[in-house]
Amino acid sequence: MLNAQEPIRVLVADDEPTLRRSVVRMLIGKGMHVATAEDGARAIEALASGPFDVALVDLMMPRVGGLEVLEHIKSRYPDIEVVIMTAFGDVETAVRAVQAGAYNFITKPFRSNDEVGLIIAQAAERRNLKAHAERLERRLGSGEEGFGRLIGSSAIMKEVYRTATDVAATKATVLILGESGTGKELTAQAIHEHSQRKNKPFLAVNCSAIPEGIIESELFGHVKGAFTNATSTRAGLFEAANHGTVFLDEVGDLPPQAQVKLLRVLQEGEVKRVGANENTPVDVRVIAATNLDLRKKIDAGTFREDLYYRLNVVVIHLPPLRERRDDIPALAYHFLKKHAGRLGRTVRGIDPEALELLRHQPWPGNVRELENAIERAVVFCREEVQVEHLRLAPTEPPPAASSGVVHGDEGGPMIGLPAGLQDLPYREAKVAALQVFDRYYFTELRERTDGNVSEAARQAGLDRSNFRRAVKRAGLKWRDDDSET
Repeated sequence: MLNAQEPIRVLVADDEPTLRRSVVRMLIGKGMHVATAEDGARAIEALASGPFDVALVDLMMPRVGGLEVLEHIKSRYPDIEVVIMTAFGDVETAVRAVQAGAYNFITKPFRSNDEVGLIIAQAAERRNLKAHAERLERRLGSGEEGFGRLIGSSAIMKEVYRTATDVAATKATVLILGESGTGKELTAQAIHEHSQRKNKPFLAVNCSAIPEGIIESELFGHVKGAFTNATSTRAGLFEAANHGTVFLDEVGDLPPQAQVKLLRVLQEGEVKRVGANENTPVDVRVIAATNLDLRKKIDAGTFREDLYYRLNVVVIHLPPLRERRDDIPALAYHFLKKHAGRLGRTVRGIDPEALELLRHQPWPGNVRELENAIERAVVFCREEVQVEHLRLAPTEPPPAASSGVVHGDEGGPMIGLPAGLQDLPYREAKVAALQVFDRYYFTELRERTDGNVSEAARQAGLDRSNFRRAVKRAGLKWRDDDSET
């Protein structure tokens, strides 16, 4: 998001001196840096002296018009976002300008100075998001954005990487804890790939997916005649992975007898096939994972406490996706590249508004759910993933009483948006809808965090300065007490 140390840089081009001065005063009052041009030709000259984040350009100007300025900006300075100013009668032309690459347009006379400031801030934020997306692509290509096949550079994931790197160089048993879909198997693979066993087998098994009657045979093997259908002697998973790594996913679902045999592997380094009289030595590194509370299973008598302590040598906690929202853009681009290549689609990127929608989803299915959403979007999009391609369910709407609602075909509320949006042009309707969303989002966040700015900013995934600016734009007041207590 925009750095609070770098004010938004705006070029205002309009041939009406009074309006130009008024807009400049208003933007400076909002902390922006402003340069001006009295016509299109001067605007083109001024662009060379930039840099600018946003150009606010009048559509009808002498010598060089707004559409020509837009074309010049998009060909020479594609990172600059353009907002077109137009009289009400020229809206059709302004729409063509948006189709040609302008971020938005605004009709004169302005309904309010706040409307202009909001659109400029949103355009600058879009520019920042696009630049961030480009940096992500470069970093993903260089391998700077993850560890093994894990993706993310948030502080909480860097701590995971540090722990995984440290333990990889040892023989220690590892227990990975985390919700379903957080990447437990990928973490286990990364540990294996960074260990001295990397050239030996890595074998994974989901303990909850194997019927209880055959899980001992699958893990530890069996001898011929040990049970019905045991027509030959067979090595189990641990013998097959000798000198390598075994990953036991959902280890909390192991039945009692299999727990006993696993404990023997960890204590003695040997397995006993079903029906065998002798033990077979194995050198295997065990990495286990679960999304269950093993302590509760111990209390319930369904998981052995001695096995728990053998597994619980080094613990890695994988955070849910909602606790590392800053990693979502990098993950989204990684999955975009992966599935576009697999499906043979040419998809050049993700629209910044779609990225923001991804960042604010609850993601109960974590990284796995995000990957499914991106794969689905790749199927439906042509060149760039847009909001409509994601086909995500809307987040919880604001109460109808606070804003009015648009009703669906069945008579129920759709998204809790202000009534009458259908009478506005698309861009203006979207601005109004975003204002409602911002007010609802930050009101709920204020209640949830008891007005603690630091905690609220953390949950929102914003730094404190950008958070305060967003709250101000939403028209809300926040208590000054910033205590962490």
